[in-house]
Amino acid sequence: MGVKSRSDMLARPHAFLYDRRSFWNFEPPRGQNPAAAAVFCVRTLRPMAEIDIFKCELRARTGTGGARAARREGWIPGVLYGGGDDPVAINLNQHEIQMAYNAGRLRAHLAKIDVTGEKGQQPVITRAVQIHPVKGNPIHIDMMRVDDKTRIDVEIPVRFLNEEESPGLKKGGVLNVVRHTVEVYAPATAIPEIFEIDVTGLEVGDSIHASAVKLPEGVTLVTTDRDFTIATIAAPSALRSAGEDEEAEAAEGEEGEAAEGEAAAEDGAAKEE
Repeated sequence: MGVKSRSDMLARPHAFLYDRRSFWNFEPPRGQNPAAAAVFCVRTLRPMAEIDIFKCELRARTGTGGARAARREGWIPGVLYGGGDDPVAINLNQHEIQMAYNAGRLRAHLAKIDVTGEKGQQPVITRAVQIHPVKGNPIHIDMMRVDDKTRIDVEIPVRFLNEEESPGLKKGGVLNVVRHTVEVYAPATAIPEIFEIDVTGLEVGDSIHASAVKLPEGVTLVTTDRDFTIATIAAPSALRSAGEDEEAEAAEGEEGEAAEGEAAAEDGAAKEE
């Protein structure tokens, strides 16, 4: 088999950029960078499983040396704890973890680990991820065993709907997001994906509070002592400037009237003398 030309090598992106099960017939559009097109397809078209299943094996050698050896062999070292059992050192499949991390499914998502030599799959939640300071990829993971009775605190992202139906935004107002996530207690096996908040009918100056979030059954807010603000409809800069000018003019008018009153009082006192 002869050496392929550069154009032949770019005819199909490198294997790690796409899932062969879903894109084995993938051909990038003409004139588009193949690698970039592959990444786009992975993030938007690839069917996503509800629960990731990670290959896992118990790690006999612990410490820095054992972690480095695991990475050289294509694993990500980690620790598995909770569930009433002792913590154990584990290795996780590097490719599977990286794909879940890239898709934003590694944290606050229920997953399962398939431990070599053991029957069944253990439900887990990733509680801590150590990232390489330069490469930006996961290099160590802490996972917690969970079951139907486990409740954990997680931060759920917020999405705003029907912005085109908000009179305040139509007038040029700005959606000022105070909190991009809301922290809740949730069953580990039923963590919400996202909270959606409808802004229909909101005017400039209106606020969206925690009470506007529709919580699924069994999910409660971590912060319960106040109805905290999630977002506000702020006035556009043009309206704020006009309002500030009017306030300044009013203040100047009041100062002028006060000065005239003081001058008149002084004149009256002088005439009496």
